[in-house]
Amino acid sequence: MKWNNLFRINVGFLIHEAVGAYREFNIDAPSLKLEDDFEVEDVHCLVRVNRVQQGILASIHITAETQMECVRCLESFPQKIESNFDELFAFHLRQNTDADLYLPENGVMDILPLIREYLLIEIPICPICKPECKGLCAICGTNLNLGTCEHQQSQES
Repeated sequence: MKWNNLFRINVGFLIHEAVGAYREFNIDAPSLKLEDDFEVEDVHCLVRVNRVQQGILASIHITAETQMECVRCLESFPQKIESNFDELFAFHLRQNTDADLYLPENGVMDILPLIREYLLIEIPICPICKPECKGLCAICGTNLNLGTCEHQQSQES
């Protein structure tokens, strides 16, 4: 099942509200494909949309979990990914940068591209399963978290 439609939020009702009006949305999805080869699971998203003078301000908090491979021991482990960000969906076209987001005429904001971008930014470059991970023996490849090897013992002496 595609969960992409969950991240399209109709805020058309807020357009005609007074500045300061807001609404909160909770979005949960069991999984979300961020890239062709990368997926996150257990996705929880809290979206607060505020009517501001310039348009709709979306404040988003998202958490998800994914499987990563430790760069030290090469074991797979669950990694929590979390991000908080604000984005303004402007009412009118302005002569600003190309990065501006504009509120579509139908009043539906698609926040999936933003969520994808911000979650990908939060993925660690060198994931480590735990701070005290001992890694692998450089000679025989034994996982030193699970035990020692003859090479490790000879290096310690």
